[in-house]
This record gives sequence, structure tokens and C-alpha cells, in this order.
Amino acid sequence: MEETIKDPPTSAVLLDHCHFSQVIFNSVEKFYIPGGDVTCHYTFTQHFIPRRKDWIGIFRVGWKTTREYYTFMWVTLPIDLNNKSAKQQEVQFKAYYLPKDDEYYQFCYVDEDGVVRGASIPFQFRPENEEDILVVTTQGEVEEIEQHNKELCKENQELKDSCVSLQKQNSDMQAELQKKQEELETLQSINKKLELKVKEQKDYWETELLQLKEQNQKMSSENEKMGIRVDQLQAQLSTQEKEMEKLVQGDQDKTEQLEQLKKENDHLFLSLTEQRKDQKKLEQTVEQMKQNETTAMKKQQELMDENFDLSKRLSENKIICNALKREKERLEGENDLLKRENSRLLSYMGLDFNSLPYQVPTSDEGGARQNPGLAYGNPYSGIQESSSPSPLSIKKCPICKADDICDHTLEQQQMQPLCLNCPICDKIFPATEKQIFEDHVFCHSL
Repeated sequence: MEETIKDPPTSAVLLDHCHFSQVIFNSVEKFYIPGGDVTCHYTFTQHFIPRRKDWIGIFRVGWKTTREYYTFMWVTLPIDLNNKSAKQQEVQFKAYYLPKDDEYYQFCYVDEDGVVRGASIPFQFRPENEEDILVVTTQGEVEEIEQHNKELCKENQELKDSCVSLQKQNSDMQAELQKKQEELETLQSINKKLELKVKEQKDYWETELLQLKEQNQKMSSENEKMGIRVDQLQAQLSTQEKEMEKLVQGDQDKTEQLEQLKKENDHLFLSLTEQRKDQKKLEQTVEQMKQNETTAMKKQQELMDENFDLSKRLSENKIICNALKREKERLEGENDLLKRENSRLLSYMGLDFNSLPYQVPTSDEGGARQNPGLAYGNPYSGIQESSSPSPLSIKKCPICKADDICDHTLEQQQMQPLCLNCPICDKIFPATEKQIFEDHVFCHSL
């Protein structure tokens, strides 16, 4: 096999894993005349994007992997893929690199991963006069060719179905990628907030650590001073011991002074030991403070969450309280309206409100004396029927225009039945429907 500049990228991918429908070859001849250049025309499909190291090779029919190419040419990348003319490309094979035999070959488009993205129909390299030669084939060969064509059609349909499935899978993956990117942005924002909190806490810890370091340095300097003092005392003790060896008989005062120095040395040594213990305790205290700080942070977060829940519940309770207040004001207004309506009805019937044996309790007295069956009490309790009509209820006769009671007025009053008027919605009920009237008034209290 011939090569051009360098070997193209190939792979051992079998035919079952290739996608032949993403690049379509156009105007492929049945045969090409040997000794001439061959131009290969091809078109990119809508969802295919070419890359820099894609190539087109000439393969002998029956190839198994992309490494079995005879010759190849690099693909020229279009400038604008959105342009319709940019999707139609061509490449020219020089006659020197073309096959010299009369076997069947085909063009194959291979991407930089070594995967075949398109394949042409088979063709031959033979002289033009061979077109008139009669080719005699047996019935078995014809059936074999037809069976091969059916298999190729079936494989083409399977490849198309696979392409549709991959396109759908690609769109699903794009949607999933978009969702993951949104989740990533959310996590990044949360991470930034946490980093700010960690930075603030770190600064606080560094400040406390500096203070502890300063205290530790002070203690270390004091320990150094005490060590120097101990060395000095030990030097003095050695000097005094040498003097004691020289003096056979020492003075009693010198002996007492020596004892005093020994006691001071022991006291300093004990003090040094206690300071070392205190230093260890300080280190343990620093570690305990770090643990307490971690616990305090967790408790603070829990308190913040609990405070948020309590604030939410408080706001909801405020809304409910305001709604109850408005309902109370509305009910008080309706109660005042009912009181005025009762007064009007009583005056209309010629009864004095103060002379009734039972009066509707006011809002200051509470609702303890009201009828439990009615929300506002029975507006007609204590009202007795009067045998004579009230002067306020006497109207002018529409027939004789008389102010006093005449025969026409008496006839109308006898014919007109007594009516019951709802004190809340002014609905009128006949006197015979007293139970319905009471049920109606009771419904206003629900």
C-alpha cells in the first residue's frame, strides 16, 4: 500500500462499530480510467463536525479494519459549517498513488479516532473499452449478489436506526450536561460562601493562636531566666563547696547560708517542674479550646436553623393574629348593625327597648346571656303581640287618603299575614315559617 506524508490515525475497530451515514459520497463512478487523477466528492450531514486529522482513504472491498487502506488524503476543514456550500467538499487523489489492478475499491471517510464515518459504493480502475464486455454470471452468483445487497440494505437501515438512537442519546446527554453545569454553579456559589466563612474563622483562630504563642513565649523566657538562675545557683554552690573543702572549720553563719542556698535551689527546682507541668496543661487547654470551638460552631448552626424556623412560625402567627383581629372587628360591626336593626324593629312594632322584660346583652356584658342556638341572640325574644296597632305602624289609606284607621286599612291588615324579617340580611319569611326563619338566623352564626 502507498502512503503520502505520514501514516493517518487508524484503529482496529470492526465494521459493526462504524457509522457509515454521517458522511455521504456523491457522484461516485462505477469505474475510473487508470493513469488519471480521481476527484472524490462528499457531503457532511447536519450533526457531523469534521476535525483536523480526518482523512479519506481508498479501501479494497472486503476490508476489516481502517489499517487496510491502500492510499489516503487529508480532509480540508471548511471555514463555516453553517454554510450549505461548506458541507459539500472534495479531495483529489493523484494517479501515481492509485491502485493498478481491477479489483473493487471504495472511498471511506475516517475521523482522527480511526472510526469510519462514511463509505461509498464500490468502483474499479479499468480502461473505458471494457464497458462493452459482456459479463456472464451464473444464477447462484446473481442470488449471492442479491443476498449481499439485502444484507447491505438491512445493515444500512440498522445504521440509520443506530444514528437516530445516538442523536437522541446525544440530546439527552446535552440536557444532563446542562443540568450538571447548573448544579456545579450552585455548588461553586455555596463553596465560595463556605470559603468566606472558613476564612473568617481561620482569621479568628490565627488571632487566638498568636495570643497563645505570645503567652508561651513569655513562659519560655521566664523558664530560661529560671534556668539561668539555677545555673548561677549551682555555680555558687560549687564555689562554696570548694571553699568548704579548703576550710576545715567553717563559720556557723557560712553553714546556715549554705543550707539556705540549698533550700532555695530545691524550691527553684520544684518551681521549674511545676512550670513544665503548667506548660503541658496549657497545651492540653489549647487542644480542648479547639475542640470546644468546633462544637460551638455546630451548635451555632443548629441555633441558626432553629431561629429561622421560629421566625417563620412567628410571622405565620402574626398573619393569623391580624386575620383574627380583622374578623373580630368585622363581627363587632355586624353586632352593632344587628343592635340597630333590633331597635328599629322594636320601634316599628311600637315597643320600647328599655321596657322589654328581656334585652339583648351589650358587648360589654359578654355573650353569656345570649341564646346558645343563635350567634346574636333571638331578636324577637320578649316581644309580645299587641292587640292594637302602633301609631307608628298606621299609614295613610291608599284609597281614601285618611290618616286614621279606616275600613280599608283594617281589611288590608286582616288580609296581610304577619311577616318575619331577618335582622342580618333583611330577608322576609312568612309567619307560618317560623322554624325556617330561626334556622336561617342560626346559619349566620356558623
